[in-house]
Amino acid sequence: MTVDGGWGVDALLGEQTRIHADLDIAVQHKDSSQIRALLEARGYIDVYRADSSDFNFVLGDNQGHHIDLHTYTFDAVGNHIYGIPYPLESLTGTGSVSGHPVKCVSPEWMVKFHTGYQFDEGDYHDVKALCQHFKIKMPLEYEEFERGLFQQELS
Repeated sequence: MTVDGGWGVDALLGEQTRIHADLDIAVQHKDSSQIRALLEARGYIDVYRADSSDFNFVLGDNQGHHIDLHTYTFDAVGNHIYGIPYPLESLTGTGSVSGHPVKCVSPEWMVKFHTGYQFDEGDYHDVKALCQHFKIKMPLEYEEFERGLFQQELS
């Protein structure tokens, strides 16, 4: 199991930096039925979303907790063959949540996964924190976004 998303960012940073709407976890597809059964035994049910599929689905409980499962399958040599197309090397990060060690998406891949879509200010803060903490070059679109924020402050 590998922590992704906002909690993955915070795990890499070693502290919670913001409130999270859900917990994103990446798991091998072969384990998804067992994880689903464990969560259902604790009162979690399917939460329908337009992008729900056999390899990407959300389970929620009656207290508003949501777990977003991203499943994948690799062949014997590490090639992605099913599900969310995580590169094998992206699942090699380590971090901590409340002092407990967890596997998470690596910092470099976490930054890469935050590119190529219309991001928001929350994404910007996540990427900026990762880039500063791990000495990663800020992606160009985030540099441009940062310049825009700076220009707004000057106005």
